[in-house]
Amino acid sequence: MGRPRDLFEETAELMKRTPGDYPKYPRLFTRTSDSHVGHGAPIIIPRVSHELDYEGEIAVVIGKGGRNIPEQDALSHIGGYACYNEGSVRDFQQHSTQVIAGKNLVASGSFGPWIVTSDEVPDPSQLVLETRINGELRQKLTMDDLIFNFNQLIAYISKIFLLRPGDVILTGSPAGIGALSKNWLRPGDRVDVTVSAVGTLSNPVVAE
Repeated sequence: MGRPRDLFEETAELMKRTPGDYPKYPRLFTRTSDSHVGHGAPIIIPRVSHELDYEGEIAVVIGKGGRNIPEQDALSHIGGYACYNEGSVRDFQQHSTQVIAGKNLVASGSFGPWIVTSDEVPDPSQLVLETRINGELRQKLTMDDLIFNFNQLIAYISKIFLLRPGDVILTGSPAGIGALSKNWLRPGDRVDVTVSAVGTLSNPVVAE
């Protein structure tokens, strides 16, 4: 069996493609509750790897559940928005074609600093995400950068799962991840994920 395709080379290629070349469906995985921490708490570089990476994302929190939700109704099922750092342990992520191993190490990601309700974000198409490491801007995303928008994600995921109030959907991360330059997070770093109209999620980085 050959080595799995390098997911970070694939990410770089995706950034160069035209919209007609994008994947037909979202790539899905789940995260456990102990794989992330709240605002201000340290995220942890695990003892078993030094390849902890960041991925700033917008978290969509479901307010009204359902299955087989039509795209045109999807935004009405959003209860609120938050910031998320999709901390990923990259070597574990590539142990197989299933990325879940690298997405669920304890306290590798973060979520917060709070949930801003959807009535306070009247036009989510105007949201902007920025990720900074030690104050340096590494990632910036507008809604036009998403391969699958919020409506499409909710509609697709609800074909598979029964969405319930409180479920959280992470919506994708832009270019600028550390893996492409092997610029991994180190003890003493700080990760700030800012979403306009939502706030800033800030976490220090420590070793296990």
